[in-house]
Amino acid sequence: MPLYDSHTIKIYNSLSGEKEIFEPITKGHIGMYVCGPTVYSNVHLGNVRTFMSFDMIFRYFKHLGYKVRYVRNITDAGHLENDADVGEDKITKKARLEAIEPMEIVQRYTVDFHNVLNTFNFLPPSIEPTATGHIIEQIELIQSIIDNGFGYIVNGSVYFDVHKYNTSNEYGILSKRKLEDLIHNTRALDGQSDKKNPQDFALWKKAEPSHIMRWPSPWSDGFPGWHLECTAMSTKYLGDYFDIHGGGMDLKFPHHECEIAQNKAAKGQDPVKYWMHANMLELNGARMSKSTGNYINPAELVSGDNDIMSKTYNPSVIRFFMMQASYKSVLDLTDDGLKAAEKGFTRLMDAIGLLDTLTTQTTSSFNVSNWNQKCYDAMNDDFNTPILIATLFDAVKFINQIKDGSATVTKADLDLLTTTLNTFTFDVLGLVNIAKEQTGTDKLAGAVAILINLREEARLNKDFALSDKIRDELAVKGIQLKDGKEGTTFTTN
Repeated sequence: MPLYDSHTIKIYNSLSGEKEIFEPITKGHIGMYVCGPTVYSNVHLGNVRTFMSFDMIFRYFKHLGYKVRYVRNITDAGHLENDADVGEDKITKKARLEAIEPMEIVQRYTVDFHNVLNTFNFLPPSIEPTATGHIIEQIELIQSIIDNGFGYIVNGSVYFDVHKYNTSNEYGILSKRKLEDLIHNTRALDGQSDKKNPQDFALWKKAEPSHIMRWPSPWSDGFPGWHLECTAMSTKYLGDYFDIHGGGMDLKFPHHECEIAQNKAAKGQDPVKYWMHANMLELNGARMSKSTGNYINPAELVSGDNDIMSKTYNPSVIRFFMMQASYKSVLDLTDDGLKAAEKGFTRLMDAIGLLDTLTTQTTSSFNVSNWNQKCYDAMNDDFNTPILIATLFDAVKFINQIKDGSATVTKADLDLLTTTLNTFTFDVLGLVNIAKEQTGTDKLAGAVAILINLREEARLNKDFALSDKIRDELAVKGIQLKDGKEGTTFTTN
C-alpha cells in the first residue's frame, strides 16, 4: 500500500483562501505546474526560494508514493518590461545591449539557472518546456479565445476582452480584486490606445520592425503574450484541469489571474484545483533591489564574494535556513540568521553522524513511533517545514542523550529513528550531508594525488605514453590536470 493512502494532506489554496484537504484529480497521480524564470539575467535569490519551496513539495509527494508530473517552464520570449503589454522584450533588450543574439542570452541564463539549482540540490522537473517551443499551441489557444468571443484583433495584435469576460465570469477571483476597483484605479497610458479598455491584456503582439524575436501568425508576424505562454504549456502537459499551479506571490496578479481567464475563455472551465503561492524573500529587512544595492545573487552568497555577509555559506546551510520558514511567510535573509542556521544545521548533521555509533538496549526512553508520526503531521499540514525541523531536533536531543548514557533505545526504534531522520532531512528537505561530501572530496583528492605522483615518475623515466594516458583517462572522467611552476593541480567538471 502506498504511503499516501495513510496520510491526509492539507494545502492552503489561494483560490479559496483556506486550507483544504488535498484530493488529487486522479488517485495516485499529481499534475503540478510552476511558473519558471524569464531567462534574461542571473536567477534572483527570491526566485530560488520559490523554486526551492516547490522542490520540497515535489520531494514530499514523491516520498509518499505519488506519481508526479512536475512541469516548470522557461520563459524565453514575450515577457515585456515591467510585466506590461508595452515596452521592449526583456531578452531582446539584453541582447541589444550586449550586441548578441537573443538566443545567446537565453542559453547563457538558462545554463546559469540550472547551475544554481543544482548547487542547491534541486530535483529536475519532469518536463521543462520553453515558450518558443510552443508557439503553435499558443496560436491555437488564441484562436479558441477569439472564436468564443473573448478576444479581439486590432492592427495585427490580439487582446483579451476582460470586461466581456467579466459579464459571465469573475475576473479577480484569485487575487480577490474587483474589476470596478481596477477600472477606478487605472490611468490612461500612452501606447495602449489599441485596447478597448486599459484592463485588457495582450494575447498576441504585432512585432515592430526592430523586434528580433517574431513568428508568423494569422494576425501578424509577432510574439505571444506573457500570460498566454503558461496557459498553453500547462494544459498541453497536464490537461485542461490539473491539480496544482504554483509560483511566487508576485505572480498572483495579473499573471495567474489572466491564466484563469484565458483557460475559462478558451475551454470553459477552471484550469486548476489548488493554487499555491510562495512568499517573498527580503534582505536585511528590506525588499531586494538592484537599484538600491540591497541585493545579493545566489553565487555571491555561496562564494562569499559580496559586501553584505560576513562569510561564505554552504548551499545546504542556505537551504536549511530557507526551510526554517513556511513557504507562505515572508523570509528575511540576514547574516545573523544564516549564522544561526549554520549552527543548527551542524548540530543536525552531527547527530545523524552519531546514529551508527549508538548502542541499543531492551527499552526505549523516547516514543519514536509518536515522533515519526509528528514528522508526517508537520508535512501534512501544508508542508510545515518549521514544525518538521523543530520535530527533527527532538530526535537530535534524544540521540545526544543516548550517546551520553542518559537515554536508551531499542534496535527497532533506532532503525525507525535512523530511517525517518534520513528520509526527512535528505529526501524531503533536500539537505546534503557536508561531512560526507567533504569526506568524498578528500578521498578523491587523495586518489588523484597518487595518480599525479605516478604520472610524474613516468615523465622522469621518459615514459611519456604512460604520462599522457594518465592525463587523458582522468580527463575522460571529468578531472583536468594542470601543470604549473608549483607542480600539478587538478579541477573537476
